[in-house]
Formats: sequence, structure tokens, C-alpha cells
Amino acid sequence: MAREPGLIERAIERSVFQSRWLMAPFYLGLIVSLFILLITFLRELAHFAATILSASETDVILGTLALIDLSLTGNLVLIVIFSGYENFVSRIDPDGYPDWPEWITKIDYSGLKQKLLTSIVAISAIQVLKAYMNLDKHLDDRSLA
Repeated sequence: MAREPGLIERAIERSVFQSRWLMAPFYLGLIVSLFILLITFLRELAHFAATILSASETDVILGTLALIDLSLTGNLVLIVIFSGYENFVSRIDPDGYPDWPEWITKIDYSGLKQKLLTSIVAISAIQVLKAYMNLDKHLDDRSLA
């Protein structure tokens, strides 16, 4: 026979359930960080474009890698915003958005962790490649390590 929860138990459960909204400001902050990444991307693109005529092949590769790195980081933040909000705060109604990506409502917590780890590995690989490409500038062992 199931017992009926008491008044205190219901209040605690309601508080726990409503506490998910405490995560909403985190996602709003991530939206701000996405905007900051955009500004950084545009600044990097402008710098890259301004030096393209005098850039060496290595500089072109490094500039392109920097832009890819910022793009992957932006994608990572976007995945966390959508998936985290959808999984932990509230469902988003896609009906008013004709170009709504299907993946947004299909990423669960384990899928989110997998995408995060994959993105982090890709971003780290780009950082290592950039360091390798700049090897001549970091000849001392300490800087290279």
C-alpha cells in the first residue's frame, strides 16, 4: 500500500523540482560568452585578413586553425546551452521555429557528455597542432612543455 506524501515532503520535492530554474542564469551567461566568442572570432578574422598578403604558409595555416578553434568552441557552447537547458531546465517548443535542428531535442545527458568530450579533444588537437606549427618560436624546453 502506497503512502500519501506529507506536507513537508511535498514542499521539499517542489523546492527541489523548482531549483532547476537556478540553472537558467548559467545558460544566459553562456549566451553572453558565445557573443564574446563571436567578437573574438571577428577580431581574429580581421587581423588574419589584414595580414594575408604578407603571410607565410605557416601563418595562413595558424590563422585558419585559430578560426576553426574559435568555431569549435562556439559550437561546444551552443551544444551545452541547448542540451543543458532542454535536459535540466525546461523543454523548448520547436513549433514556432521552422528551421529547428532535430539534434537539439535528441541529445540526452550521456550524448551531451560524448559531444563535449569529442569537442574538447578536437579543440585540444588544434592547440597542439598550433604549438607544433610555432615550434621555431618556442625553442626552449620549458615553453614547449
